Amino acid sequence: MMDQASKFIADAVLGIDTLWGGDVMNPSGVGRFIADSWFSDFPLPAVYTHPAAAQLRQSGGVSVKNREAVEEYLRAVDLPAAIDGVRQEAKKMGGLRQAYLTGMADSLDTMWDLAMEVAGKGDAVPYARCVEASTARPPEPSQPEKKRERVAELLGRAGYVSANAGELLEAVDAWRRERVAPMATVRALSAAVIARFDSLSAKHLSPYLPKELARVPRANIDFQPIKDAWFSGSMNYIGRARNADDSPQYEANYEINASLQISYPEFEQLVSHEVVPGHVTTFAYLQDLYVRGRAGFEATILTMNTRAATLFEGIANNAILIAHGVTEVDQLPDEDLQIGVLLALLQDDAKNQSSYLTWGEGKPQPEVAATLRRDFLVTEERADKLSGAWGRHPLLGRMYLPAYRCGTEKVAELRRTYPADRVLPAIYGCNGLVDIETIDQVLKD
Repeated sequence: MMDQASKFIADAVLGIDTLWGGDVMNPSGVGRFIADSWFSDFPLPAVYTHPAAAQLRQSGGVSVKNREAVEEYLRAVDLPAAIDGVRQEAKKMGGLRQAYLTGMADSLDTMWDLAMEVAGKGDAVPYARCVEASTARPPEPSQPEKKRERVAELLGRAGYVSANAGELLEAVDAWRRERVAPMATVRALSAAVIARFDSLSAKHLSPYLPKELARVPRANIDFQPIKDAWFSGSMNYIGRARNADDSPQYEANYEINASLQISYPEFEQLVSHEVVPGHVTTFAYLQDLYVRGRAGFEATILTMNTRAATLFEGIANNAILIAHGVTEVDQLPDEDLQIGVLLALLQDDAKNQSSYLTWGEGKPQPEVAATLRRDFLVTEERADKLSGAWGRHPLLGRMYLPAYRCGTEKVAELRRTYPADRVLPAIYGCNGLVDIETIDQVLKD
């Protein structure tokens, strides 16, 4: 049976998710939005099951400005009260869990105010507040110069010489074309790459974690190509399948855009990011910690646009380094792989830059797209999506896009500062569920 804190958390997260058109029970990323998981086995609360909730989800949520559906839902539920309930229950707990839930409440408050802005029922939410709610840092532009210079150096050694920005972009495009990962065979391709990174994780991650986690499958996932998606890919953690003894199967699926232009080395980085030892591994470990009573209910309903999500993106972007047991890109065993990882990191720098230019400086979409293509070496498809569907979205553009760069830099800094036997258990939640801010509290204790 749910305690009061868990009820408030469920109502607040699923209520905000529903308000923005999300459906946590949908196994596809096409239907999901803010709530990333629901694997507690508790019955879904009224904020999800109410007829007005279904109507709002079907209409696309507040972002499509369906005022009648929004109003009906808001008459049925009291989301500000649920968010405040999370905050008040957190005060009773103290310690790490109080800090984590307070940060979650701050993020949910911001998402609520953004929804009211979009619905024409509230004032415009300052950009700085949005970024700080999800990253605990003020907004700032990306600095891609060093990564770009290193890419040029490595490409030159591989025979793709460039003397200026235009030639570098041409060199990157040529490098990608000659190493393209075929999406038509993505299931077989992903299975091979997952097996490799699972083996590397067994060598360079598992020995530093509690022995109980060794039995948890790190990569129970199915890759599915989909056509014409507005995202490059979507990892959907399910976690509801059970074995005969009622233990979880820790299952997930990954939908990948069938039109994605990606090189094989970039695909390797994507698998490490999305699967093992990245997102799927992180979520599976948290599910196991919850089942064993080592994590609270909030670990079962992980949420985008929060400081926890920023940490998870940081883990995922450092996952390829974790798998290889190194802390720097230039320590990876192959220079082609180094190029792929640097290009992936430049893409996440581009996400932050898209947010900063769009919402911080008010730049038009074509100008932002051109900047991302030129300065961050992304493909035309990525430049269009990041400056358009993602960058101009009132929630993702202001809260989520900055999370990737922020989380990546933080986790990289922590791994350089602390030994593996301290930092790896901490970031994967073994010392308590943490976010991009509270991780410092755990490591300094």
